[in-house]
Amino acid sequence: MNRTTEAIRIGIGGWVYEPWRGRFYPKGWQQRRELEYASRHVTSIEINSTYYAAQKPETYARWRDAVPDGFIFSAKAPKRITQSRQLSATGGQIDAFLADLAHLRDRLGPVVWQLDRNAHVDRDDFAAFLGLIPDMLDGHRLRHVLDVRDAAFVSADYVALARSRGMAIVHTDSPDLPQIADITGDFVYARLMRSRAWIASGYPGEELDAWAALARRWANGEDPAELPHVSPVAAPLQPREVFLYFISAAKERNPAAAMALLDKLGITTPGI
Repeated sequence: MNRTTEAIRIGIGGWVYEPWRGRFYPKGWQQRRELEYASRHVTSIEINSTYYAAQKPETYARWRDAVPDGFIFSAKAPKRITQSRQLSATGGQIDAFLADLAHLRDRLGPVVWQLDRNAHVDRDDFAAFLGLIPDMLDGHRLRHVLDVRDAAFVSADYVALARSRGMAIVHTDSPDLPQIADITGDFVYARLMRSRAWIASGYPGEELDAWAALARRWANGEDPAELPHVSPVAAPLQPREVFLYFISAAKERNPAAAMALLDKLGITTPGI
C-alpha cells in the first residue's frame, strides 16, 4: 500500500448479524469468533452496541485482543447521552463512557455522537455539550464525529462549531438524512447507507469505483466541491485519514461491499 491507501479504513457496522452466517462467515463458523473473522476481512468496524447499552471494561478488552495489529474500531456514543433533553448536563456520563472505552487502547478510533432526527438541537446547549467532550484520554488524542440529524440545525454555524473543535461531521449518501460533505477535522468519516439486496456487492461496480476515487481524494487532502456543502468556507488542503463504513440498508450485503471497495483500493487484509 502507498501512503494514500494506508490512510483509508473501510469497514462495516457491527459484526453480529444472523444473515451474515453462511454468507460472510463460513458455514459452521463459531459465533464467539465472528469478530476475529470480520476484523481480518475489513480494516475497521463501527461498534453500534455501545449506542444501546453500556459495555463492561473487560468486554472492550476482549474485543481489543480479538483483532489484528493495526485494526481500528470506531464507536457510537450511548443514546442515553445523545438523546438527553439537556446535553450540557451529561458530563459525568460522557466521562464514564470514555473511561470504559479507553480499554480498547490503540485500537480506538473515532467516537460518533449521533443526535437523531426527532431531536430539536439548541445551539447554546449543543455548544456547551461539545465543551464537555475531552480531546485527550489517558494521554492519547481522541477523535470525535458529529452526526446531527436535525435538518433545521444544519448550517454554516454548525460547521464552524465542529471546526473549532476539530471534530468531523458525518457524510452520508442516505437521501433521508442531511448530506454534509464539509470537512471539519483532520479526518473524514463517511457512512454509506444505500446497499441493495439484489446486487451481490451491495453497490454496483461503478458506484464503488466512484467511492474509491473519492476516498483517495479525501486522503490526499482534497475537499471535493461537487459534494453537498453547508459552509462557503473550504477546508485547507492537507492529508487526512478516511473512515468509510457500509451501514444498514441491505445489511446482508455490507461485508461484500466493504471487501469489494478494499479490493478496488488495492488494500489487503490478513484473512484467516
